[in-house]
Amino acid sequence: MVDLRNEGGRGIFSAEHEQFRETVARFVDEELVSQHHQWEKDECVPREIWKRAGEVGILCPNVPEAYGGFGADWLYNVVVIEELAKKGITGPGFMVHSEMVAPYILQAGTEELKQEVLPKMVAGEYIGALGLTEPGAGSDVKEIRTRAVKDDDGYVLNGQKVYISNGQLADVMVCACKTDPTAGAKGVSLIAVDTHQEGFKRGRNLEKIGLKAQDTSEIFLEDVRAPAHRLLGKEGGGFGIMMGKLAQERLTQAVRSICVAEAAIQWTVDYTAERKMFGQTLADFQNTQFVLADLSAEVLSARVFTDWCIKRFMAGELTGVEAAKVKLVVTNLHVKVVDQCLQFFGGYGYMTEYPIARAYIDARIVRIAGGAAEVMKQIIGRDLFKK
Repeated sequence: MVDLRNEGGRGIFSAEHEQFRETVARFVDEELVSQHHQWEKDECVPREIWKRAGEVGILCPNVPEAYGGFGADWLYNVVVIEELAKKGITGPGFMVHSEMVAPYILQAGTEELKQEVLPKMVAGEYIGALGLTEPGAGSDVKEIRTRAVKDDDGYVLNGQKVYISNGQLADVMVCACKTDPTAGAKGVSLIAVDTHQEGFKRGRNLEKIGLKAQDTSEIFLEDVRAPAHRLLGKEGGGFGIMMGKLAQERLTQAVRSICVAEAAIQWTVDYTAERKMFGQTLADFQNTQFVLADLSAEVLSARVFTDWCIKRFMAGELTGVEAAKVKLVVTNLHVKVVDQCLQFFGGYGYMTEYPIARAYIDARIVRIAGGAAEVMKQIIGRDLFKK
């Protein structure tokens, strides 16, 4: 069997990374795969799974030891993303927790906040959510209306958030809000809200066309109090913090997408090699070989680009434009691959008991999450024509 991830050698991971990969793969196989279909029906994952993930060390592995983590490099996080993606695991919102919420707190949180929250996030005792999107503000976060008013004890928040991954289970939500509603983007601040505070209300668990095992909520904030030490960075600095983290978020999306594309091709190779049709296997048809050959070449090219971006990120050199390019290219390819691969499965490909069907359903979000494809094109286009 051809492993596209290792074709030609990637030259990124050390022996220690690969040992960690074995631990993650074993956890995925033993703890997640067999239960994932039920979680998709339940539209939520039990908290116990988060605690088990914390016990084996796959939550926030790059968090420093001072805050309960391994102090590992980000490649350990990449290993987790890849192993989940290869098996089609979308249920536990580990990516939001480890790749979005924890980095915000680690970069911009006060020492008191980091000591208070990060060890529990590493252990799976606390689950993180990111509260940016609102009914009237998606990609344009400066248009948010959630308000945070300062008082003697900290801040009082009022507003509404929507499409919040991990919203039903979250213990801490990094919330984008306006501390100065007259200042546009410069009036946006980030506050790590304790979801157990009075006035924090979880709405319904939203029904989605994909990612069904991952809970996604609307959230209502009604006079929710947050102590001053839960402000990330400075007042009005939230937009800058968010912009600084977008490259990592978009690269994360690409890392996941390329793994799904690779897995989809392998599933299809395996299936067509066994499927009998008109006295031969489906793999014997020239069309099968030509379509999969094209996809394989495209995916390998995108893998090389993704790994190049990973190296750039690890060296602190990945630009926002490069991140937009890899996110645009790889997520578009992700959608294309699962669509064309599903076709070879015929009616079986429409049955959710097959991984290719679930991958197809889950794929559509990748051209939206982390910034819509059109936003990526706008970023790239502006860079092309800048003076």
